[in-house]
Amino acid sequence: MCDHPRNVLMMMFLAAVSVSTVLVGCEEHSLAPATTSAKHDEVYPNYAVACDHHLASRAGADMLAQGGNAVDAAVAASFTLSVVRPQSCGIGGGGFMMLHIPEQAPVFLDYREMCPQAIGPTYYEADDAPSPRYGHHACAVPGTVAGLLRMHETWGSLERADVLAPAIGIAREGWEADATHVHAVGEFLRKSKDRANLQAWAGSLWTDVMGEGEVAVGDRLVNEPQAKALELIAESGTFAFYEGALAEAIAKTVEVGGGVLSRRDLRRYRPELRAPVVFDSGKHTVYAAPPPSSGGVVIGQIFGVLEAAGVGALAHAGHLHTYIEASKHAFADRAKFLADPSSLDNIQSLLDREVFRARAANIKDLETFPPEHYGTAPTPNEDAGTSHLSVVDANGMAVSCTETINLSWGSCVCVEGFGFMLNDEMDDFTARPGEPNAFGLVQSEANAPQPGNRPLSSMSPTIVLRDGKAVALAGASGGPRIISATSQVLWHMLHGDDPGTAVRRPRIHHQWMPNIVRCEAEIDLTFFDMTTSIGHQTEAVEGRLGICQAIKVTESGVHAACDPGKGGRPAGG
Repeated sequence: MCDHPRNVLMMMFLAAVSVSTVLVGCEEHSLAPATTSAKHDEVYPNYAVACDHHLASRAGADMLAQGGNAVDAAVAASFTLSVVRPQSCGIGGGGFMMLHIPEQAPVFLDYREMCPQAIGPTYYEADDAPSPRYGHHACAVPGTVAGLLRMHETWGSLERADVLAPAIGIAREGWEADATHVHAVGEFLRKSKDRANLQAWAGSLWTDVMGEGEVAVGDRLVNEPQAKALELIAESGTFAFYEGALAEAIAKTVEVGGGVLSRRDLRRYRPELRAPVVFDSGKHTVYAAPPPSSGGVVIGQIFGVLEAAGVGALAHAGHLHTYIEASKHAFADRAKFLADPSSLDNIQSLLDREVFRARAANIKDLETFPPEHYGTAPTPNEDAGTSHLSVVDANGMAVSCTETINLSWGSCVCVEGFGFMLNDEMDDFTARPGEPNAFGLVQSEANAPQPGNRPLSSMSPTIVLRDGKAVALAGASGGPRIISATSQVLWHMLHGDDPGTAVRRPRIHHQWMPNIVRCEAEIDLTFFDMTTSIGHQTEAVEGRLGICQAIKVTESGVHAACDPGKGGRPAGG
C-alpha cells in the first residue's frame, strides 16, 4: 500500500513538516546591507528578493540583512505588497506559499480564500441573484493573514512586529504612484462607469489611494487606515483579523451591503499544509502547487510532453508548436479533473509518463486539431488581480509565493476604517453554470461553490531542486497566463537562460478554450506564419502574457529578475 505514489509523497511531506517546526534563522555571519537594483534583474552574492514592486523587494531584503530568513523576508514583502499593490493582492485576499528549507523536502501552505457557510451551488443562479464578481456578495473568507502568520510562527526567526514594520511605515509615511498603479486606477474608472456604487464601496481607497481617479505617476499616496489594520495584526496576530476588531469591521462592511460573509466564517478559517505536486525534469526535481491550484499539474504535464517529444530550449517555431499542443491537453485535463482538494483522488495519476509519451507521439509537425480532440469539459474560472514574489536567503532557504484578491481591485469593497479591499473570489467558483466568466470562459460544475470549499486557481508558486538545493524559483500573476508564464520561464532557466533573459523572452499562451494562440507582439514572425498556416487561430497581444518574478542560484550568486511588465525591481545583498 505504501508503494502507491500518492502515499509515498504524503509520507515524505509529513516527515518534512514534522522536523521543520523550529525557528530557522540565518547563520551568525556578517551579511552585506540590502540594496535595490536600478534594473529589472541583478546578481547578488548572498541573498535576493524579487517582487513586482521595488519597495516590497527592499522590505524583504532588509529582513535578510537584519539576520532574518527567507520566510521573514517573504512575509515582510507580502504585507508591503498589501499596501503598494492594493489592486492585486493584500490582507483581504489569499494565496499559496512554497517553502524549501535546506536538506528537507519543500512544504506548501494553502491559504486560499474559502466559501462562506451561507453560499451554496445555486446562490448566484437566479436572474435577480447578486453578482459573484463585484460587491458584498462576491467576498470569500480571506486567508492571507492566517497564512502569512502561520508561516512566520512556524519557520520565521524575527519578531512579528519587525516583519510588519516596513508595511506599516510605508502605509503611514506614503509611497509614490507608479505607472502600474495609475493604469490600475484607470481600470477601476472604466469598471465604475457602468456601476456607480463602486466608488462609494471603495471608501478610503478611492479617496486616498486612487485620488478619486486623478492620480498621476509620482503622486504621494498614503493609507493610514491600513497602517492601523497592520498595527493590530502586529500586536494581536491572527486574533485581530479573525476574531477581533478587524473581524468585526469585515463582517459589518459586508452585512451593510447585504452580503453573507460572517464573523463565524472568519473564526472557522484555517490555512492548510498540503503535499506539493512533485515531478522530475532532467536532473532536477520540481515542486509545484497542488489543488486547489491547477498550476502544478498543468506545468507538470507540459514539461512531461516537452521532454517526451525531445524538446530542449524553446528555440524555434516547431518547439513552440509542441508547447501549444502540450498546453491544450493540459488545460483540458485541468477543466475535467481539478477542483477543491476534498473532491479529488490521486493527483499524481495525472502525471503519467506513458500518457506524456503518447501525447508527444501524436503531435503532428504541421497539424493541429479542434478543441474536442483534447477534452470535452468546460474550463473553470481564473484569477487576475495577483502578485508573485520569490526569495532566497544566504543559507539556501527559498520561498515562492503567489497571492491574490482575484480580479483587479477584487470585489471593489473596502473594509470600513481599515483601508484594504476584500476579494471577489466567489467568481473563481462556477457561480453560474454555462455562463462565461470574467475571461469569457465557460466554467466546470466540478468547481461549484460549496460551504468551506476553496475555488480552483492558476496560481503556480514553484521551486526547483537539484541535489537537494533550491536552484530555480518562479511564479507569476495574470489569470490563466500565470501557468504559461511560469512554465516558460522555468523551462528557459532549466535549459540555460539566466532569469533576466528568461523573464524578458516573449511568451505564448493557449488555454484550450477559447481555441486561440495568444502571442506577445515581439514573438518571431516565423512563428506567426507557421501557426496560421497549420490552422491555429493566432492573436497578437500588447503587453505581457503574465508577470513573472524568478530567481536562479548558481556558483556566481543569486540572480533575481522582476518582470518589466509591472515595473518591479529586485533587492538583495
